[in-house]
Amino acid sequence: MHIFANPNRFLSIARPLTPYCGWIGALLVAVAIVSGLFITPPDYLQGESVRIMYVHVPAAWLAMAGWSGIAIASLMQLVWRHPLASVAARAVAVPGALFAAICLMSGSIWGRPTWGTWWEWDGRLTSMLILFFLYLAYIALSSAGAERGASDRISAIFGVVGAVNIPIIHYSVLWWRTLHQGQSISMQGSTIDGSILWPLPISLLGFSLLFAAIVLMRMRALLAQARVDARLKRMATE
Repeated sequence: MHIFANPNRFLSIARPLTPYCGWIGALLVAVAIVSGLFITPPDYLQGESVRIMYVHVPAAWLAMAGWSGIAIASLMQLVWRHPLASVAARAVAVPGALFAAICLMSGSIWGRPTWGTWWEWDGRLTSMLILFFLYLAYIALSSAGAERGASDRISAIFGVVGAVNIPIIHYSVLWWRTLHQGQSISMQGSTIDGSILWPLPISLLGFSLLFAAIVLMRMRALLAQARVDARLKRMATE
């Protein structure tokens, strides 16, 4: 990762990579959504509501992956003082919060016809809601630090500590009796029929590429803002 420590080197890679990730991701998402809506059959138990899976599952995956990225970047900032670590963590926070919100909303819509309720305070739903609030807290902490021109050490520590919630989300359906269904996809295979499952990997890849494009755009914007701020400070002292 230290080869990207130079912002100019990072930008030379990020600029051409951003549109590729964005357009390919959008195309894959469109293919997955159209396939999920019009080609795959309804589930024999859940009926048409199962189609929300092609948005809900990628949103849940990226919400957790996003905080994992924040934790890794925060650790790199605290231990190795990587110059772009803080920028990367701040760039991930907003799309991570967005996908956490999409996960909660789509899950609620899915749960209404399946469970008969919009919300249940079970392990999986509650821990995902906590993750959403953690994102909001991280955004507030990092923004406050940036406005003061102070070090992002506090937000970095928060990013590492908040990662404790990720395994809780993952294993919540195993640790507690929960309304949320158990693990459907694992290393041993899937309990979802192949006729319904096949658009899901396309959707996962597409949304992941869109997430990457958003993060790259935000990193570029944050670096540009930092350069403008530094130039204004130099001008003020002249």
